[in-house]
Amino acid sequence: MFNQKLKKLCVSLALVSGGLMSTAAMASAPFAKTSAPGYFRMMLGAYEVTALNDGTVDLPVDKLLMEPEEQTKAALADSFLKAPLETSVNAFLINTGGKLVLIDTGAGTLFGPTLGKLLANLKASGYEAAQVDDIFITHMHGDHVGGLAAASAAAFPNATIHADRRDADYWLSQANLDKAPADKKGGFQGAISSFAPYVASKKFVPFKGSAELVPGIKSYSGYGHTPGHTVYVVESQGQKLLLIGDLIHVTAVQLEHPEVTIAFDSDAKEAAAARDKIFTEAAKEGALVGASHIQFPGLGHLKKTGNSYNWLPVNFTQLR
Repeated sequence: MFNQKLKKLCVSLALVSGGLMSTAAMASAPFAKTSAPGYFRMMLGAYEVTALNDGTVDLPVDKLLMEPEEQTKAALADSFLKAPLETSVNAFLINTGGKLVLIDTGAGTLFGPTLGKLLANLKASGYEAAQVDDIFITHMHGDHVGGLAAASAAAFPNATIHADRRDADYWLSQANLDKAPADKKGGFQGAISSFAPYVASKKFVPFKGSAELVPGIKSYSGYGHTPGHTVYVVESQGQKLLLIGDLIHVTAVQLEHPEVTIAFDSDAKEAAAARDKIFTEAAKEGALVGASHIQFPGLGHLKKTGNSYNWLPVNFTQLR
């Protein structure tokens, strides 16, 4: 009898000890601090659309938006956000079946270690940089063009690069770089170095204004954020996607008050007018929208109420 009781006691102690050891082991596990690869895929008619995340960057939007700081902070708080705002940098890959087209390339090494993840996420999504046929740039700010080059070489060796001639004439101008104030020179230097491999190999082909660029993809002028800021319209089987670049940066503010501009705009009045025009069209048509700085994957629809908008993110989908 004593031996049986002793045996039960030993088993109980072993179970308790094992449980404590298991708990201790779980508690000592380090935080992983990584997320899943940043890509999201859906179909637009017969075309495959892949949103690619280049990472995030903290922006002091309370100081950048052209409205009182306290007003921005209050709007952010209403959305459970705060400044600086962790802001996504997104690009979009379109497979038409005949062409593999990339819209923007992320920041590369121009903006520090929290960005520059596009090539890794492109590979994780099942594609290689060498497969990209054409790259269309919404505008030549560093977080959209920095990924073009790696160690002074073309990161996309087989791609032809396209952007509006107005942006090229402004950002790729040595004269504009030379006369720019010291705190503005970096923008020109980033654009010039990013495009240099493609200019040298004659793989940079600019366009003028609104035009059909490849079958199913058109440029649509959305000037103001930069001199040649461009929206790209993708259409397949009656479905439409507007890739709007930097028409919006802070949804918590600029959806309710689309008249609010940001310090990055080269022409604030023109930028606000472009946002109003294109947002109104997107809402009226029910077109899908892809935005560079709406939280990843940056795809959704706009609904207009009065002079304000609601953002309706796409439903998560697994292609099958």
